[in-house]
Amino acid sequence: MADPLWRDLLKHSNEGKYGEFVARFARSFALAMNQVAVNHQFANSELARNLADDADYLGIIRRGEHVTVLYRQRSTKKPGEWLGRLVLGYEDGEVRIFAASIF
Repeated sequence: MADPLWRDLLKHSNEGKYGEFVARFARSFALAMNQVAVNHQFANSELARNLADDADYLGIIRRGEHVTVLYRQRSTKKPGEWLGRLVLGYEDGEVRIFAASIF
């Protein structure tokens, strides 16, 4: 269930499509996002625009009504590996993204 959501985030981040990037976000997360800051990140972050399609699933942590899914993420332009984090939960009966980040 998490993998297609993560792949969509990678695709939309690489393409710089903010509207599609936030489409599956929970309302609270989407409202907390600053559209100007995120668009600036898409335009200026070499990592955010060059994420490799293949991420390695590392594991899952459950906390309350949410799960955190961890991925090993690579870039197509920068050497090394990053930790991807996707927090999922239910909102109005649908799985939504409550947090997403790459460290």
